[in-house]
Parts: sequence; C-alpha cells; structure tokens
Amino acid sequence: MPQGFAELLMYVAPLRVQQAQEQWLSRVLEILGVQRLDAQDPELKTLWLSPHLLLTQTCGYPLMTELQGKVQVVGRPVYQLPHSDGGNHCSLLVALEDDPRQSLVEFRGSRGLLNSRDSNSGMNLFRHALAPLQQNGKFFADVTLTGGHRNSLAAIKAGDGDLAAIDSVTFDYLARDASEEVAGVKVIARTAEGPCLPYITRLGADADAIRAAMNQVLSELPDVAHVLAISEVLPASEADYQVLLDYQLQAASLGLQLL
Repeated sequence: MPQGFAELLMYVAPLRVQQAQEQWLSRVLEILGVQRLDAQDPELKTLWLSPHLLLTQTCGYPLMTELQGKVQVVGRPVYQLPHSDGGNHCSLLVALEDDPRQSLVEFRGSRGLLNSRDSNSGMNLFRHALAPLQQNGKFFADVTLTGGHRNSLAAIKAGDGDLAAIDSVTFDYLARDASEEVAGVKVIARTAEGPCLPYITRLGADADAIRAAMNQVLSELPDVAHVLAISEVLPASEADYQVLLDYQLQAASLGLQLL
C-alpha cells in the first residue's frame, strides 16, 4: 500500500474543527488507498517539501515566495463563513473594543502585532491595507511577532499591542465556537480578499484524484463539512495566488516594504 504524510495544521482551533479535519483526512486516505505516515509533529516547511507528502495545507504567501515549482496545488476550500466567499477570504484588522480609535489612519504610529512575517493574512494583506497610510516608509512605531492569530487576539486583549490582522476563517471559527476568544475586540477594517489557503501535495502526485476524494468525503460526511464550513474544494493553481504578490508590489510602490 502506498504511504504518505497527510496533515492539516493551519486551522487547529476550535477543537471540533481539528477533530473534523482528522475525520476528513482519514476517510480521504481510505478512498485513495494510502497508509498515513507518522509525521511526529513536523516543522511546517519540512512537511511542505517532503518527498512523501500526500496532502497538507499551506499559506498562499509562502506558496508564492518559497514553494513555487516545488509543490503541486491540489485546490482551495470554499468556506461558508461570514467573511469568506467563493474560495476567497480576507483578514480582519482588530483592536481592543474600548480603544477610542475608529479608523485605520488613527492607528498610525501605534503598536502592530503580526502572527509571522511570512503570513499572507497576518502580514501581506495587513501591509497592503496599511500602505496607502504609511509615512516615510513606516506605519507602526513598532511591531511584535506573536506566533499565531490566537496569540495576536490575546495580545490585543492584554494591551500588548494596538492593531492586528486576524485571518477571517480563524476569526469566524472562533466567533462561532469559542466566542470568548474574540470577545472584547472590535473590527476596524477588512482587507482586500485573497484566495483561501491552498491544499498541496508533492510534485508527481495525482492532485485531481486527491481533490476528488476530498470532495467525495465532504458529500459523504455532511456533519464534517458543516463543522469545517467547507462546501467544496475548488481546482486551483499557483496562478490563482499571483494576486498576493501583486499586493506585495502595490504596498512597495506606495513606500511600505515591511511591517
């Protein structure tokens, strides 16, 4: 029996989302007749580039900046969530609910929070939204890396930063199932849209068969599809994610290269 790594590690909260992803993966592997290899808590970039990769999810920005031509795009999910539509999502720019500032320009010179510098939703879309408001190549007085969107929410609530960009899928999952994590914050603005995080496999794998199995399971297991809020996995390619590099270039042309 063929073997391969199959891990969905990008959206792991709330717990029932993680559990539904595991059910999804297990049935996909059954359909494909592939034995799952033990990934043993792999570092994401190692998993993405493994020659034994069957299925995982990456971020659209590293797909285009680090993984182009090194992996194969299987597809992108269509989320049935308030801030997602047609296979696209966005970032929500959030601040403390009690913060008197109401518009993005009022946060110029404040403290920014990033989940990581290679994140599309946490940095690239954030930068694109703030670029028209920069002064002398800067928007924030300082920037802190939090290591994750949930950490950024917690930091906002703790007063450790003033403005963060939260992936809309993460925000909507939490708002639905763990509302205490988003309680006390307010949405200041919504970024431009981008394609949802792509599912990938290794070069040479049968991406069409993997995507077909994923969609078959969503149809077979409606409870899983409901928890994931995914109606289907659309065909996708690297070309769909070029818009994310366009956003990078647009921000740079306005004078904001880094966040």
